[in-house]
Amino acid sequence: MKNETQTIAQAQNDIFSILEHDILSSNAPESEKVKMLRNLQHLKAQKLNLLITGATGVGKSSTINALFDTEVARVGTSPEPETMDIAKYELGNLVIWDSPGLGDGKEADNRHAKGIISKLNELDQNGQPLIDVVLVLLDAGSRDMGTAFQLINEIVIPNLGNQTDRLIVALNQADMAMRGRHWDFEANRPQPPLSTFLDEKVTSVARRIKESTGVSVEPMYFSAGYKEGYECQHPYNLAKLLYFIVRNAPAEKRIVLVDTTNKQQEMWEDNDELEDYIEETRKTMWQSVTECASKGVDIGGNIGGFFGETGRTIGKAIGGAVGAVVGFFSSFW
Repeated sequence: MKNETQTIAQAQNDIFSILEHDILSSNAPESEKVKMLRNLQHLKAQKLNLLITGATGVGKSSTINALFDTEVARVGTSPEPETMDIAKYELGNLVIWDSPGLGDGKEADNRHAKGIISKLNELDQNGQPLIDVVLVLLDAGSRDMGTAFQLINEIVIPNLGNQTDRLIVALNQADMAMRGRHWDFEANRPQPPLSTFLDEKVTSVARRIKESTGVSVEPMYFSAGYKEGYECQHPYNLAKLLYFIVRNAPAEKRIVLVDTTNKQQEMWEDNDELEDYIEETRKTMWQSVTECASKGVDIGGNIGGFFGETGRTIGKAIGGAVGAVVGFFSSFW
């Protein structure tokens, strides 16, 4: 148990050192080791830029704090918007851009829209779009979504070019979608009438976006939860939201999320039963890591595979390292 704990701690502190050690100690030809180490250095230098936006009051700060176990995003407690300009939070190689909420007046909305458009059109040092993933949050209980659809249809999508797969649309505050009715607070999940309501809502949102822009999206709903003094409600469908982020992020940048996601197990426990989002996140994460690390390498073995809960070998050169990291993930999921 002591050795396992030390391995998990090492994986948390420096995942890449484990990967590098495993490659160097393998029987792979030196030329292939060099290629993999070069690929790892490339992965290590990557930064994932996540832009979170939405109307005022949809819970952007609460979502950031739930996903990444941080209080850097101040949660608003007054009617005034807390973020007047796009705020930048850096958590290791994860860069979070928290944009102001729309819906605070024409003049403010115009200013905020220009800021979002500017950020979406900003390029990195390689001439690629700086923003890797755009998370647009909607209020699951709101009947008037005019501001939200204006943001998605007129501001976000037109400035994504042909890379609309960078867009995630999520409805927050699912627990209050019917003013608190039909939410099982003990089990922390919606009862059938509310589930039906939420399913119909995400279908409606997808349809309206498709009709207006021609872009197909797959909205989802969740609750970021809350903590007020000794009272708290854990999130619902947070693992599903993380899976969407991992799935939509560039493959070479997904590993950034390993060290930055919330390590409190109870934050990830309550989800719908449509898929095993935790397992799907693992598969997506480690498949991308192994594929990126082994790019251009030909040493045999199932390098392109992924690690499962049993800890089976991914490839001859990098399997053990990824196994240790998956063990770290399992420690809080």
